Amino acid sequence: MAAPTQVKTVTVDGGVEVFYREAVPASASAADPSALPVVLLLHGFPASSFQYRNLIPVLAARYRVLAPDLPGYGFTAIPAARAYEYTFAALADTVAAFLDALAITEFAVYVFDYGAPTAFRLALQRPKAIKAIVSQNGNAYEDGFGEDFWAPVKKAWADPSEENLAALEKVTSLEVTKWQYTNGAPDPSAVPPETYHLDYYLMTRPGNAAIQLKLLLDYGTNVRLYPEFHKYFREHQPPVLAVWGKNDAIFVPPGAEAFKRDNANVTVKLVDAGHFALESALEEIDKEILNFFEKHGI
Repeated sequence: MAAPTQVKTVTVDGGVEVFYREAVPASASAADPSALPVVLLLHGFPASSFQYRNLIPVLAARYRVLAPDLPGYGFTAIPAARAYEYTFAALADTVAAFLDALAITEFAVYVFDYGAPTAFRLALQRPKAIKAIVSQNGNAYEDGFGEDFWAPVKKAWADPSEENLAALEKVTSLEVTKWQYTNGAPDPSAVPPETYHLDYYLMTRPGNAAIQLKLLLDYGTNVRLYPEFHKYFREHQPPVLAVWGKNDAIFVPPGAEAFKRDNANVTVKLVDAGHFALESALEEIDKEILNFFEKHGI
């Protein structure tokens, strides 16, 4: 049994006030949790740690679970004077500072969407810190790009003209935000509307749409780092569970299978879900994660 999830903040990285959710086993709630194995949950676009609200108590029955909101998302706050540069390099540095502030030196990580390149950049910085990786539609291979979704983005990477950038503005709309949650879900009516409405509301804050565009354009720098990510997989062979919503149109199933090219320590599981797979396949995914961690001594 897990103790209730707590919401906390910690100021790191020159003034970034990181909002995060933390939970531990009930037996450890009154004791020092520092001896517990840590599971770090990194969310994706356009979400926040809220996307893990149902997974956290399941994992926290055994582990210390930490789920921060990345800069530009959720309730993490950055003072204007910080002049934060919204790039994936900066996101990785902020997560590193967050871990350092909490004295976390080893952890397993669950990555999804934008959380994947953030964690893999972190792995290049401190490769021995990551004990296992759960990648839920968290891409590291060009095989994983859904053609229809990414075509206009790749066009803007190659030519960030006013016209091409304007074509990307719809990604912050309520329509597209809802689509990310419901497309590919076996029962779209079962997806709680507060999920996509919260994400959309937070993207309507002044200046946030520009942040989203910056990060979407900067995603191309992750692709250029893919060879380095693959080298990390080959050299360190971290245990990887690629558990993928098989109906995802953004990061498609070949991206899950591709992990096997560089790592012999990969398990692939496809579930009947779309991009936000936890909204429709929570029980199946959490069982896979717990079995995976147990198998690898996490």
